[in-house]
Amino acid sequence: MHKWMKLPFLAVLTVLILLLSAGCGSNSASPNKAPSVSAEGSNAANNSPTSVEDKSEPAEQVELLVSAAASLTESLDELKSVYEAEHSHVKLTFNYAASGTLQQQIEQGAPADLFLSAGTKQMNALIEKGLMDDRLTTNLLTNELVLVIPQDGSVQIEKMEDLAKLGDIAIGTPESVPAGKYAQQTLNYHKLWDSLQSKLVLTKDVKQVLSYVETGNVDAGFVYKTDAALSDKVKVALSAEAESHDPIEYPIGVLKGSGHPDEAKALYDFLLSDPARQVFSTYGFTPAE
Repeated sequence: MHKWMKLPFLAVLTVLILLLSAGCGSNSASPNKAPSVSAEGSNAANNSPTSVEDKSEPAEQVELLVSAAASLTESLDELKSVYEAEHSHVKLTFNYAASGTLQQQIEQGAPADLFLSAGTKQMNALIEKGLMDDRLTTNLLTNELVLVIPQDGSVQIEKMEDLAKLGDIAIGTPESVPAGKYAQQTLNYHKLWDSLQSKLVLTKDVKQVLSYVETGNVDAGFVYKTDAALSDKVKVALSAEAESHDPIEYPIGVLKGSGHPDEAKALYDFLLSDPARQVFSTYGFTPAE
């Protein structure tokens, strides 16, 4: 073969060899290049456990209904704010009234989860009727009975017998208001109940007694020490002797018919806790032993 014919043949052969080498190289993965990820693979990587959103549902909102003696209003309103701040799923609704009125409401079927009474008589009546969970019923607080007169009043009261000098005297209705019952017992102890009948003004609860004295509608009234401490319009003239009336105890209990027994027990435990007792103490109550 002539020399000039060998050159094209060699060139073609060289090109073929180069093409075959390039094809083999493209089928082998380069050690320095990361494999590509498909769109589907990319989504799978983004859905790894570290990026999964927390789909747990928030706790169900619960409303607890609490029937409580009127004299507990201020202390429980403060504790309501504390408790709801720590239990965002719980809303507390308070029904304040005389303990006897609350007892009758519960007996007639009014909904309630907890009952806080200003007297053991009302709580015991509900226990006897099977309406309270007696495993979750105990004394919470104690209080004192005092006689208050207007802050700017000029009448001097040094002993219970001085009540005969006064005009109208307010007390809670003894049949439904524990403070009124304690006042009746105190006046009987001093043999004054019968002689003061014409002067007595009966009220729906102890808060109304305080209001009547503050506004000067009566000359004096029997309230709890804690109520007197809340007002700058009255002053304490006398404190009733402990032996002149039944012990002033505030029992607390969970109703058997509570629609939220677990949450009711949690609130019950909280109100018996040291932090709650400290709040009660700032309002003048004494935690029960």
